[in-house]
Amino acid sequence: MEMGTGKTRTALELINLRLTKGKVNKILWLCPCSVKRNLREDIIKHTGEGQEDLITICGIETLSSSIRTNIRLLKMVKKYKAYLIVDESNLVKNFFAQRTKNIVRIAQYCKYKLILNGTPISKSEKDLFAQWYILDWRILGYQSFWSFAANHLEYDDRIPGKINRCLNTDYLVRKIAPYTYQVKKDECLDLPDKTYETIYYELDYEQNIEYERVKDLFLSDVDEFEPDTIYRLLSAMQLVISGRYITSCLQESINSIPMFEKPEDNPRVQILLDTISKLSGKVIIFCKYSREILDLLGILNNIYGEDSAVPIYGKLSNKARQNNIEKFKNTAKFLIANKQCAGYGLNLQFCHYIIYYSNDWDYATRSQSEDRVHRIGQDHKVHIMDICAYNKLDERILSCLWRKEDLVEEFKKEISKKNNVSVWMDGGVKNYKNRVIKNTKKKVSS
Repeated sequence: MEMGTGKTRTALELINLRLTKGKVNKILWLCPCSVKRNLREDIIKHTGEGQEDLITICGIETLSSSIRTNIRLLKMVKKYKAYLIVDESNLVKNFFAQRTKNIVRIAQYCKYKLILNGTPISKSEKDLFAQWYILDWRILGYQSFWSFAANHLEYDDRIPGKINRCLNTDYLVRKIAPYTYQVKKDECLDLPDKTYETIYYELDYEQNIEYERVKDLFLSDVDEFEPDTIYRLLSAMQLVISGRYITSCLQESINSIPMFEKPEDNPRVQILLDTISKLSGKVIIFCKYSREILDLLGILNNIYGEDSAVPIYGKLSNKARQNNIEKFKNTAKFLIANKQCAGYGLNLQFCHYIIYYSNDWDYATRSQSEDRVHRIGQDHKVHIMDICAYNKLDERILSCLWRKEDLVEEFKKEISKKNNVSVWMDGGVKNYKNRVIKNTKKKVSS
């Protein structure tokens, strides 16, 4: 069910059918850690108080490392007739991840199971296997991932792990159809439209010099058979675009230092401030890096007043995140967050503006984060804006997101075609006449 179409309420109705017939007497609800409180509030809204002993809510990420939690849940499902719910099941699409293995072990003792997701396939049909295996291996008919891969995945002989194409997808469709319930927004909701705008700006002189230096340096180390070298290149270039000097050598982990003495001197910050000055109402700003969140937090609170902006990022406790969400609902004008922490399970339909200050290339989290505001209860158009460095890697990231493709795979294709990857990373040869480039104050180089 697409985001905002009522997955939680639907799951509760299905649970209630089993409860009233005595088929189950315990519910184990696994979800992203960041949405546990919000989920609990949703359950209370639909069922009332007093369900604490019946429904156990646990964070999926916790099952990656907590032996104590795994043992406790395993004992619980052995003792009770448990109904297992795996919410946002794309978090367990990697069959070999420890959290997936632990959930599979728990699922073996649960007669009734549901997986809930708005985007169960974010990259390829490979994502299907682990999610449906949790339900029952007999659905797809394969007891191991390798049996599934032998029949449905064609791997590249030259690049380990790279999937060229998926095979026999009609077979997979037939297999999952009896166990799949799909709802799209346009089928059940009359929501206002989403509008998209890309706001372009130019890097300043010193950034352009550093961008070319880093690109040449890390391109020289790229090996298409070693994906890590491609990730290093893309990560280093994104850091430069965000306003950092790269100080590390090729064989070291990537280290960087601020390029601008004051964060507000960064052209990317300036174009953001120019954009939000024209908006009325609350704004969500998504950033890739925690340091960007902290920089923007200080700048916006200084300009718009103390506590006008609140953050959500990995180092904050769940309690602090929930407190900040409450502040955003009530008094704060800006919520500055990363997608991994604020992209799941939150109901923020009182907000009408989303700005992606910086993007990664994960389509699943992008789609999820957009629909934090575009969901039941939204009565205004939702305006989504991307800040994009003109003629730089930013453009390739956005292009891959729009086409739901992987940036690293796109890079490998350019190498295999023997194209000029340096030109590709700069946006290639395109027609830019319809694009508005907003020039910001340039930092003069001595």
